[in-house]
Amino acid sequence: MAIIITDECINCGACEPECPNTAIYEGADDWRYKDGTSLEGTVVLTNGSEVDADEAQEPVSDEIYYIVPDKCTECKGFHDEPQCAAVCPVDCCVPDEDVVETEEELLAKQKFMHPEG
Repeated sequence: MAIIITDECINCGACEPECPNTAIYEGADDWRYKDGTSLEGTVVLTNGSEVDADEAQEPVSDEIYYIVPDKCTECKGFHDEPQCAAVCPVDCCVPDEDVVETEEELLAKQKFMHPEG
């Protein structure tokens, strides 16, 4: 499953640079599929959706840092544990019960975004 940042976030920003997928953004910031990945142009995501990797997407949150579920792999393929949760001083990076994925799905997503790795 993806990780979410709860509303207990203090906006310290410790998590953002730790994400190997660049899935974490400051509140109100637009995001792109291409940010921190090898994706560019029109791509078909692992869930079958077609998107423009270069196009700005609406922020998930306007208030606090947020994690884009389509880009979160719980750090599978990079680290043994989610790095955002490891560095969060208030423990507000937690599993998202609404976005449940198997380890195989997370690794496939990681390989899709970073085929060279």
